[in-house]
Amino acid sequence: MASEYKIRKVAVIGAGVMGRGIAALLAGVGIPVYLLDIVPPNLTEEEKKDPKARNRFALNAIQGLLKSKPPQLFSKNDVKLITPGNMEDNLEWLGDADWIVEVVVENPKIKQQVFATVEKYRKPGSIVTSNTSGIPLSIMSQGRSDEFKKHFMITHFFNPPRYMKLLELVVGEETDPGVVAFMKDFGENVLGKGVVFAKDTPNFIANRIGTFGMMDTIWTMLNDGYQIDEVDYITGKAMGRPRSATFGTGDLVGIDTLVHVVENIYDVVLGDEQRETFRVPDFIKKMVEKGLLGKKSGAGFYKKTKDEHGKTVRLVIDPETLEYRPVEEYYYESVEAAKSERDPGKKIKILVEGADRGADLAWKIIRDTLIYSANRLGEIADDIVNIDNAMKWGFNWKLGPFEIWDAIGVRDSIERMEAEGYYLPESIKDVITKGYGHFYVELEGKKYYFDFVESRYKPVPTNRNVIVIKNLKDEGKVITENESASLIDLGDGVGLVEFHTKMNSTDDKIIAMIHKAIDMLEDDKLEGLVIGSQARNFSAGANIFMILTAAQQKQFEMLNQVVKSFQDMNMRMKYAPKPIVVAPYDLTLGGGAEITMHAHKVQADMETYMGLVEVGVGLIPGGGGNKEVYLRSYGEGPVPTDPYKIPQHALQAAAHALELIGMAKVAVGAKEAMDWGLLRKSDNITMNRDRLIYDAKQTVLAMIREGFKQKHPLTDIPVAGREGIATLTMGIKNMLYSGYITEYDEFIARKLIFVLSGGDVIPGTTVSEQYLLDLEREAFLSLCGEKKTQDRLQYMLQHNKPLRN
Repeated sequence: MASEYKIRKVAVIGAGVMGRGIAALLAGVGIPVYLLDIVPPNLTEEEKKDPKARNRFALNAIQGLLKSKPPQLFSKNDVKLITPGNMEDNLEWLGDADWIVEVVVENPKIKQQVFATVEKYRKPGSIVTSNTSGIPLSIMSQGRSDEFKKHFMITHFFNPPRYMKLLELVVGEETDPGVVAFMKDFGENVLGKGVVFAKDTPNFIANRIGTFGMMDTIWTMLNDGYQIDEVDYITGKAMGRPRSATFGTGDLVGIDTLVHVVENIYDVVLGDEQRETFRVPDFIKKMVEKGLLGKKSGAGFYKKTKDEHGKTVRLVIDPETLEYRPVEEYYYESVEAAKSERDPGKKIKILVEGADRGADLAWKIIRDTLIYSANRLGEIADDIVNIDNAMKWGFNWKLGPFEIWDAIGVRDSIERMEAEGYYLPESIKDVITKGYGHFYVELEGKKYYFDFVESRYKPVPTNRNVIVIKNLKDEGKVITENESASLIDLGDGVGLVEFHTKMNSTDDKIIAMIHKAIDMLEDDKLEGLVIGSQARNFSAGANIFMILTAAQQKQFEMLNQVVKSFQDMNMRMKYAPKPIVVAPYDLTLGGGAEITMHAHKVQADMETYMGLVEVGVGLIPGGGGNKEVYLRSYGEGPVPTDPYKIPQHALQAAAHALELIGMAKVAVGAKEAMDWGLLRKSDNITMNRDRLIYDAKQTVLAMIREGFKQKHPLTDIPVAGREGIATLTMGIKNMLYSGYITEYDEFIARKLIFVLSGGDVIPGTTVSEQYLLDLEREAFLSLCGEKKTQDRLQYMLQHNKPLRN
């Protein structure tokens, strides 16, 4: 049934870091936003009459969005949807908004004043929310009408709103269930967030448990004599946490912000059995007094400096002296073993079962967090699913607390905790006595969680618009597979090619699988195809180890065959008789970008980081990427009909392609990829990655319904020829003389220019796609034979960063 609520326009009150971030997120999905803040105090009499001066805070926020790194805007064009204003001159705008979100200072009285003003100007039925991180809903809504309370709730975004998946919803007794259902759906499907329901308690779910975990780690470090860099070595990737670990995360968040959050919790959780854990250690208070606030101040738990040779050195603070020393290298067998394991559950189990100093700290931290989470059940959330999701989406943990518990063994870990003198709620033991000994189980292909209120398993809530590839495999939907890829039945005649190499790098077996899938399209065994996966990255590019090995062994004919097969595969995709949709996300580089660009249509995740980056390893694209970027650049805008203007248009297209490919530019998001022409304006974007495969399948089905028409390869592509080669080479030489590029960069660029210009032909000559592919392949193979390219390939494999030789 359709909801009575719609959001066509939003007013954001508060233009600080969070307010502007929320405005950017909303503008990014196409919703016009009013961004309001107070009129700056102490304006001159002349400034009081100047709208720009009165709107200074909102205008500065918009300028901040345009300059932010990483970018908060999906595209700089989105800023056109954000209208700056102030809370004196533009209050009538509130009556035009379907959703009003308050993001002002965390002060109950100020928030109450804001909501009193909002109630005077809002239209009946508009939704009003607060982005507070801990002020109770009941306090903020004091004095408001029943109609206001019916439409009032908390929407707690995590910073930065563009990148952080978690959205915590907190509702009151008076909140209309229809509003709650609508905001959940809007958060998931329009804003792309992972929504959890939290209780109206201090700091809700993620910050309550996450902050406890951080403070417990700090106190354990101080009590047991660990060092800051030692703790981060243990509590990062080895524990299934972000690379920034504990103290690196503190620097990113801001140490003053951390202190504020922790002190806020300490002041209000009077009945919390772990309240003293939220007491801020003296050394951290002194750091704040000295202005050592983390990344934003240039120094915090860590800082960077230069040694006498000009080399960057990372330093870490000593908690006792507040002096900095070089970061040390640590080695614990348990940590190294955990790092080498890919499965996050097995990773943590290996770590806590170790017998060294690293394992000891990891066990204590995990033990304390699991017990604390158990004690919060029913207080901060109704079930374990909301808690686990909050920690995964808000703190980027690979597993939530109860998923970790399952991974390390519920029965064994409880016995170990009790043997060490720790006690758990008796209800937790129900999972053993009344359940199957696990918090989560799979029954008949469905996932269930243990509900402690009813002491039984319930289905984990799922979104009907989500397809989980693992579940399809478990159901026997694999049509065929090899070491690198699988072809899976998505139903309704649609197949899915899934990659499963390291970083989903493209290799000969992936190429073979896509060829096989296209065979099935041609033989009417499939009606459409999706190419996508649910690993961390769509594809980080080609398998450069294979390329390097073949080049060093001078197996150029084998390389030629592989590259030709890749080109042929992409051309078969582009001109297949039935629709093919590629669903990229995250890293979509090199060969991954080339596969994407040859699809009939792309269903991209909003956070798709796409680019042709081959020059970084001494190569140019080899799978048709040069051709596709040139074609898109040539086709943008009106194509000249005057034959005398065609060479100039071709030169401009080649120049644009040279910039994208020669500079190895990577678009930060699908919208930027569209702005650059790596994606087409007609391609689709999905906000919620969980829905990506489902949306891609729906796009295939829609193309079938609309009567998909097969196209044929182009044979009349105008190129810039000799004029393009001469003009673009001159620009490259200027960059070399100015020191922007190395001599070998220039050598690669000249190869690229030759391909993009269509070779040594008369300007305006028309060529075929196959002609451009042959030029591309010849240049690619010739570069493989160069020693400096092989050095770049080797360096990338060893150091995971490009060599400038």
